[in-house]
Amino acid sequence: MDRLEAMSILLTVCETGSLSAAGRRLNVPLATVSRKVSELEAHLGTRLFNRSSRRFTPTDAGLGYIAACRRILDDVEEAERVASGEFRSPRGDLIITAPIVFGRLHLLPVAIDFLRTYPDVDIRIVFGDQMVDLLEDHVDLALRIGALPDSGLVAIRLGTIRHVVCASPAYLADHGVPGDPTELETRACVAFQTLTAGGLWKFNEATIAPRARLVVTTAEAAIAAAIAGVGLTRVLSYQIEEAVRAGALVTVLDRFEPAPSPVSLVHAGEKLLPLKLRAFLDFATPKLKARVAAAALPAADAEKGISP
Repeated sequence: MDRLEAMSILLTVCETGSLSAAGRRLNVPLATVSRKVSELEAHLGTRLFNRSSRRFTPTDAGLGYIAACRRILDDVEEAERVASGEFRSPRGDLIITAPIVFGRLHLLPVAIDFLRTYPDVDIRIVFGDQMVDLLEDHVDLALRIGALPDSGLVAIRLGTIRHVVCASPAYLADHGVPGDPTELETRACVAFQTLTAGGLWKFNEATIAPRARLVVTTAEAAIAAAIAGVGLTRVLSYQIEEAVRAGALVTVLDRFEPAPSPVSLVHAGEKLLPLKLRAFLDFATPKLKARVAAAALPAADAEKGISP
């Protein structure tokens, strides 16, 4: 039995949930996939999966063995990269994930500059506001906003981002500047659903259910509606940096803001980082720190020049 091949097939069965799906992904016959899994179970003397008509789920023994297989295959892949010379010069594919707006505004320009400097590295950026599992999804690096859970991942702090409430100057001139977060329960608001779990806006001493006249699922839509005067919205400070500097939006309730959220680069923390990743971290980290610092909006006094 080719133990490494069997381990690789086992991981694919775990990821896809069935023998047939694993066979399709690997482009090997279903009978081969089934035989390799059975051979591993016979070799170990234990059942690795609970089988049903639709799905394979790992047993307790299977979960531990699958985790060990993943570590072993990662070590083998790392050894092959060393032998092939990947650690002597930056080359290969680099996969990065980042939040949509921050990625477009700040990560993408840095990545473009990196590509000009390192012609043998290709980058794929996956933009999305959902959390991605770096190991399961084979992602090299993630840019994340918010508190990080305890894990074996390595995080590099880039700075912090504020949660801000804002509105157009015209809206504030017509309706007045809110003096307290509780006023948002009766004011017209634009809710950004992804950012506000459960529809609640959290402040340093209160959690508010805003009066959502409009609910959208992207920050860009919430910002556009606020600029158009629909009402107040709550987003991350970097998302309205351009609009604030252009005078299209004004932040309010700054003194009630919760603690800012950390911005971090996160990677799996391999014992020997591929040079492509090490080169990107060295290149991008100081540039992204500068961008995060520049994107930090100063606290505004919206009452100035606006009639209640």
